[in-house]
Amino acid sequence: MAGKVMQAVQFVGYGGGAAALKHVELPVPTPTKGEVLLKLEATSLNPVDWKIQKGVLRPIMPRKFPYVPATDVAGEVVEVGPEVKNLKAGDKVVAYLNPLYGGGLAEFAVAKESLTVQRSPEVSAAEGASLPVAALTAHQALTQPAGVNLDGSGPQKNILVTAASGGVGHYAVQLAKLGNTHVTATCGARNIDFVKSLGADEVIDYKTPEGAALKSPSGKMYDAVIHCASGIPWSTFEPNLSARGKVIDLTPGPSALWTFAVKKLTLAKKQLVPLLAVPKSENLDFLVNLVKEGKLKSVIDSKHPLSRAEDAWAKSMDGHATGKIVVEP
Repeated sequence: MAGKVMQAVQFVGYGGGAAALKHVELPVPTPTKGEVLLKLEATSLNPVDWKIQKGVLRPIMPRKFPYVPATDVAGEVVEVGPEVKNLKAGDKVVAYLNPLYGGGLAEFAVAKESLTVQRSPEVSAAEGASLPVAALTAHQALTQPAGVNLDGSGPQKNILVTAASGGVGHYAVQLAKLGNTHVTATCGARNIDFVKSLGADEVIDYKTPEGAALKSPSGKMYDAVIHCASGIPWSTFEPNLSARGKVIDLTPGPSALWTFAVKKLTLAKKQLVPLLAVPKSENLDFLVNLVKEGKLKSVIDSKHPLSRAEDAWAKSMDGHATGKIVVEP
């Protein structure tokens, strides 16, 4: 592919939102040791993509400007670099790109073999590309700090999922129900039936007094909260937690980190746990297979061509997507 060019979308500095995205022609990248070159078929957006643009993760990300955002992709292997062992040209795959360098909003991208998994024909490119950040985060939150066994074994746990109609939330509800759980979920009124269809046992509108207080309609105390929303103080969670209940905060801000430290230092039984998602290929492979088997759905809010990537970006920034937003080259 040396010497070829591709369409891509990038930003050249912090801020500016969707209006600051620029459509450019760039050289098709070359895979180096342990990497594969993918012809992309779908890319999904995550809130972290526009947060990087806003400068929330500076000076760590991006590593340099201009920056082609997005990390969650599906496509076809067209070239393999040295020392690639398990993938070959023609393989259909799902991959998680290194967020330091991004690359997802383009026609081609290089991915590490170690974070690329095979995708069977039963899993569409859009379904596969929706999985990496959102489903891996939900999977890690449930299986590690929440201690849910996804094979249905173990004692029943009461789980609360906040913002259950969003990218991470809609996976968290479905994955939790693979375990021995009772799931309470919060969302806006328009998405109540949708979240019920994902398997939630009870769904509350977050704008009602009960919803704002996070109270379970059946009076259950939560063993774990998969907290996908923001702006809810610890004082709202605490009275609803079981004796050793945990709030697993997926987007912890300064106040959450302060609460985490205080609870640790005082040896409190109820804990706030900030989650740093660590992507692992075996977990991504597990999730892709759940989609193939029909046990997990990737719900697509909307699809946008790469030529209108700014529409997808604006929709993600708006924060009211139901499921995942996908861009297709």
